[in-house]
Amino acid sequence: MASIRRTLSPAYHNTAGFSSPSYKFLPYGNSKQSSSAHSPPLFTALSLVYRKAWRRSFFRCLFFFLIGFVFGITVFGHMDTDIQAKGFSFPEPKPPHVDLQLDDQTVTSVSLGVHSGLRETKESSELIEPPLKQLIVVTPTYNRGFQAYFLNRLGHVLKLVKPPLVWIVVEEKAESFETADILRKTGVMYRHVVCTRNSSGSPKDRGVHQRNAALEHIERHKLDGIVFFADDDNVYTLDLFESLRTVRRFGTWPVAMLAQSKNKAILEGPVCNGSQVIGWHTNEKSRRLRRFHVDMSGFAFNSTILWDSKRWGRPYSSPIRQLDTVKEGFQETTFIEQVVEDESQMEGIPPGCSRIMNWHLHLDTGNLIYPKGWLLEKNLEITLPIK
Repeated sequence: MASIRRTLSPAYHNTAGFSSPSYKFLPYGNSKQSSSAHSPPLFTALSLVYRKAWRRSFFRCLFFFLIGFVFGITVFGHMDTDIQAKGFSFPEPKPPHVDLQLDDQTVTSVSLGVHSGLRETKESSELIEPPLKQLIVVTPTYNRGFQAYFLNRLGHVLKLVKPPLVWIVVEEKAESFETADILRKTGVMYRHVVCTRNSSGSPKDRGVHQRNAALEHIERHKLDGIVFFADDDNVYTLDLFESLRTVRRFGTWPVAMLAQSKNKAILEGPVCNGSQVIGWHTNEKSRRLRRFHVDMSGFAFNSTILWDSKRWGRPYSSPIRQLDTVKEGFQETTFIEQVVEDESQMEGIPPGCSRIMNWHLHLDTGNLIYPKGWLLEKNLEITLPIK
């Protein structure tokens, strides 16, 4: 007869001595009483740590945070009030202390190098000369035998004068090639002007129109400087041109003139007490007729008088020109009367007017031939044989 044997379940097999492993390690069993009764002490300790670990970590972090916060706001020691006032500004740099020991020497004064530098700069600035006044030299010229000689001689004298200087050379009708070539070779700053007004009279009248053309050129271009009428046949010294730069309004000086007979010299010009004009050197013939006894090359004036009448208080603004309607020898005095009122507005140069700085020579060159291009067409004839 067949029999059926049932296998006992592990839950009910030998329940008194063994228990299931899965049941042993479960924190919660089917019966609280059975788990607590049969669990070992190690299992209980692990359960307590698992339940309270997160709380302990939280309180520990909170504890250290509070300690750090309290230490951070607590002030230890004394804080310098100067540091708070300065606001962490950088201290001013100070030179290091140097212990200077001198053997038997006494330092009485200390001179900084900056003072000597300033002194040298001041002395060097005092050595710089102020700018010189410009000289405006007016020279009328015309075709004659000695023209090349006169222009070259005057050009070389002007070349030695300190700049600034402008030489206004005036020709009539047209610019000649010979004159232009001479002016280029002198090395002097020049202006070649042409007088278009025809003059059929004497060379004196020709010179009047040419000087007026130069005055018109100065007035139109408003050249600033000291105007001096320097005829090409006169002889001048360098001291004369240097003295012209001291003129403020109108300057005059004596001129030595060679008489027509060429046997004596005549002195014409001012008599001075220092730089004040108190009289005139003159001859018997023109004593009662001329107001100012001055040669055409014996005076100079400021060019602004021509184009700035308000500066000099001129009551009229008509052009200042030389007159060709007066007799020969009166062009100088009639022109000067337009520039100054009397001797109080004149300056005698040099002081005392005791030096002759230019000479007026009367040379007869009418019979001399004016070669074209200053070149001789034929060779000179040999009068003496060469030995």
